[in-house]
Amino acid sequence: MSALFETSIRSLPLISRGKVRDIYAIDADKLLIVTTDRLSAFDVILPDPIPQKGAVLTAISDFWFRKLAHIIPNQLTGIDPKLVVAADEAGQVAGRAVVVKRLTPLPIEAVVRGYLIGSGWKDYQQTGAVCGVPLPVGLQIASRLPEPIFTPATKAEIGAHDENISFAEAQKHCATQLANVLQGTGKSGGHICGKARDAAMALYKEAAAYALSRGIIIADTKFEFGVDAAGALYLIDEALTPDSSRFWPADSYREGTSPASFDKQFVRDYLETLNWNKKAPAPRLPAEVAAKTSEKYVEACERLTGEKLPD
Repeated sequence: MSALFETSIRSLPLISRGKVRDIYAIDADKLLIVTTDRLSAFDVILPDPIPQKGAVLTAISDFWFRKLAHIIPNQLTGIDPKLVVAADEAGQVAGRAVVVKRLTPLPIEAVVRGYLIGSGWKDYQQTGAVCGVPLPVGLQIASRLPEPIFTPATKAEIGAHDENISFAEAQKHCATQLANVLQGTGKSGGHICGKARDAAMALYKEAAAYALSRGIIIADTKFEFGVDAAGALYLIDEALTPDSSRFWPADSYREGTSPASFDKQFVRDYLETLNWNKKAPAPRLPAEVAAKTSEKYVEACERLTGEKLPD
């Protein structure tokens, strides 16, 4: 599969290009989401694609959507993406696109942490807590937490950074920004935020236990949720991928050290060696760094799903 940095579908109206996904309108009820091979690091889109990345993210998300559908419904419609585009555009969607329900996204990132790393580790060093959740004294970097914790974050625009917030702040965001959508449903944004938290915790716990049986630790992950016109909650966007999660090899994990990973940490580590201010434009990636990152994504996919990634 050749790398796809950007789609050029003409048969459907383009709604937006995100950090990774291109979104097209199908009709009033459905969207086409195409996952490209773009990679963002430090909230900046890099100029070089990661071969097979879009196919990996699509395959992993589809796997989790099916496996975890008993916990919460998801965005998938089951419609073949090739049926909604022109015949000469089918190659752009094969293996990397989904047709989804049109839903209103919650204005927060639903982050669940099972281990202390990244911004959570920084918060803990300063305050002994993460997003207002107090943690035991004496934890180290990469320590497993006594229980997973819900640590929501704001959604930043491209080029800006998400910010950790408390659950109370997350409820306020949802109450304010979902008020019009939920009007007449008998549901409030605060209530929906609580349901998203409960769903995120259940999703993480089941997924983490399964992944561990496949040799992967899911240190933390970010879920996105949306609501329909009746206020029903759905899992949307992507789920438990190397882009939305930290995946660590279980056999090399050691508390007190920053573990190796199956995610884009490999790229972040390379970029940290450069004299770059972490603002656009991002530097080019050497071919060997892009290739190694692709290998890590594919390995994570095949470990989790138990299947070879199709060509």
